[in-house]
Amino acid sequence: MRIVITGGAGFIGSHLTDRLLAEGNEVICIDNLSTGSVANINHIRGPKFSFINYDVTNYLFIDGEVDFILHFASPASPIDYLRMPIQTLKVGSLGTHKALGLALAKKAGFLLASTSEVYGDPLVNPQEESYWGNVNPIGPRGVYDEAKRFAEALTMAYHRYHNVDTRIIRIFNTYGPRMRMNDGRVVPTMLSQALKGERLTIFGDGSQTRSFCYISDMVDGIIRIMNSSIYEPVNLGNPREMSILEFAQIIRKLIDKELEFEFENLPTDDPKVRRPDITRARTEIGWEPVVKLEDGLKTTLEYCRLRI
Repeated sequence: MRIVITGGAGFIGSHLTDRLLAEGNEVICIDNLSTGSVANINHIRGPKFSFINYDVTNYLFIDGEVDFILHFASPASPIDYLRMPIQTLKVGSLGTHKALGLALAKKAGFLLASTSEVYGDPLVNPQEESYWGNVNPIGPRGVYDEAKRFAEALTMAYHRYHNVDTRIIRIFNTYGPRMRMNDGRVVPTMLSQALKGERLTIFGDGSQTRSFCYISDMVDGIIRIMNSSIYEPVNLGNPREMSILEFAQIIRKLIDKELEFEFENLPTDDPKVRRPDITRARTEIGWEPVVKLEDGLKTTLEYCRLRI
């Protein structure tokens, strides 16, 4: 297939590019590098790969046939979308509109990379796809949450009104090599602090929970959804839930140092729980994560060690 990936120089997008090329597809990567990096795709060579430095909130045109569009363009960490709130809203709305317009024009399939953040600070745990969420639309995190919620609504509108062949995935915390060391997310932050022998930052009392999915598992789930016919949202993530304090203790054991913890105020609207119900993914596409957290963290640690 000839596949377009917006945000293809980002963390997940670049790994997805590797997988699609390995399977013999042609990949066109579009990224304005606001949070992505050419370092993530520098290793890719060959006639089946091309990179376009471009902002997808503008008119989107690709010459020739296109079989599938994977829309991953968006800031994805609190530091990024708090630093670029308007750009985040624009790529979720205008960017999704342009990507869907390209899918319609090319009669191509379309996959939206949404997020567990559409559930906000959930009142149910675990979160299943039928849950509508608990989002503060005017809070600082609302720029990301509502951008993705709008993107989902727009994707379903194109599916229903224009008969575009769409998919929606809701991505839960994902980690692995190529994460930016300074993006503010818990895995690269704690690994970076641990390697430097610094205190591990814990927000609040550390009782808030998260679940962590290794990048290879996530990419496998994405490919399976792309090759399916499921148009309703599907959670992709690891259902193993733990507190941030428990996660910090795992990092400390991994580094084998008696690192101290530093507690800071909990950010506004920070979710208290986060755990995916992956029943739909298990039953519809036969997917569930296979990489153990400790194994994935070891690989990620080695990547981080080279960049400290």
